[in-house]
Amino acid sequence: MGRIISIVAAIFAAASLSLAAGATPPLPDEPTALPPAVEQGVDMVYIDPEIAGNIRWRNTKLDDVTFARYAGAPLDLIQAINPLYADLRRGLVAYQRNWGVLPQFTMPAGPALTVGSDGERVTLLRERLGLPVGSRFDEPLSTRVSDYQTVHGLKADGIAGDDVIASLNLGAEHYEHVIMINMERARRLPAPGELKRHIIVDAGSAMVMMYDHDKLVGSMRAAVGAPDTQTPMIAALIRYADVNPYWNIPGSLQVKLIAPRVLEQGLKYLTDRHDEVFADTSPNSPLIDPATVDWQAVKEGKLTLRMRQGPGGGNSMGKIKFMMPNKFGIYLHDTPDKSVFDVDQRWISNGCVRLQDAPRLAAWLFGAMPRGRDPNVEERVDLPDPVPVFVTYLTVEATADGILFRPDPYGRDPAVLARYFAEERQLAAARQH
Repeated sequence: MGRIISIVAAIFAAASLSLAAGATPPLPDEPTALPPAVEQGVDMVYIDPEIAGNIRWRNTKLDDVTFARYAGAPLDLIQAINPLYADLRRGLVAYQRNWGVLPQFTMPAGPALTVGSDGERVTLLRERLGLPVGSRFDEPLSTRVSDYQTVHGLKADGIAGDDVIASLNLGAEHYEHVIMINMERARRLPAPGELKRHIIVDAGSAMVMMYDHDKLVGSMRAAVGAPDTQTPMIAALIRYADVNPYWNIPGSLQVKLIAPRVLEQGLKYLTDRHDEVFADTSPNSPLIDPATVDWQAVKEGKLTLRMRQGPGGGNSMGKIKFMMPNKFGIYLHDTPDKSVFDVDQRWISNGCVRLQDAPRLAAWLFGAMPRGRDPNVEERVDLPDPVPVFVTYLTVEATADGILFRPDPYGRDPAVLARYFAEERQLAAARQH
């Protein structure tokens, strides 16, 4: 326990130095830039200071040595931390017990190994996975490979193909470090007793979770930013909702979708969609006649318009969008296309969060789904008590008996591993050889 207290004291000291160096949360009316730590996929930008909590504890820009040395510590035994941290810490212990104790060495490449295979590579695979000495790929080895695949986010077919060999050759410490990174992300989330109601959007699993007094009361699937339009890690307050909302059409879609369709189908394409075109991109720009626009220039990216789609059944915002004002333009919204939630690959949006069941979230926030007075007119409905939303990015899931690794669709983990665990990774690689 003395060592644990020393670890915690060291991290508190590092956090205090970080705050003294200017690690303060941005104000709502200031341009918000991603600080270096956020670019590395650990810290969170707190748009609204009132939900930042103890910023000294939450966002700590720890130096390389401190992070690598103390990440994964049982801090939840002393400091109030989001329960996801404790769950991941226990998962880390289980992972070390189940997989970290196995022999760590580099497996040679070669043909896929499956039931019936034999030879030296099978002997090495059995040793690597902690099974009795032998040279034959039997059913127990297939089961062991399948278990490994399940935990490490691979297709659980019991076949040791290139993906399994590559994963094994990363070594257990690699995966332990990934767990630690996710523990750090979880530490940025609200601690027990801090908030009455809040929402966590996990861009790693493309899920939305609603909490009331720390109790999970609902969840739903989401569609979040694509790899080239990533949903950032931010915390902000839902202050109001727009019922029957307009959709401001981004310039990229004007190039890829709108202009080509206008050139192919004519201006009827715009009227059918209730699209409006403005003179320029300023907020108070007047409407103009689409016939006066050089749509070929729009298609070629030489002209960017301000465009919006009017309310209605085909509007990409659906019936409602939940506004949490921030400089990134991120919000939660309904969508008319529910088929996107039937698949696992839901990293497809321009950065905002599409909701599987927006009316259910609206009922939870407002008591009932707000109804506008005119379905063709956007209407703002203020939320009496703003509700915090924490957008995180978790590539590991804690389970009842351990850990499940997820894909890293944004590719954020490697940069953090390289920054904070470079020395440990070099030592681990040397030991494997």
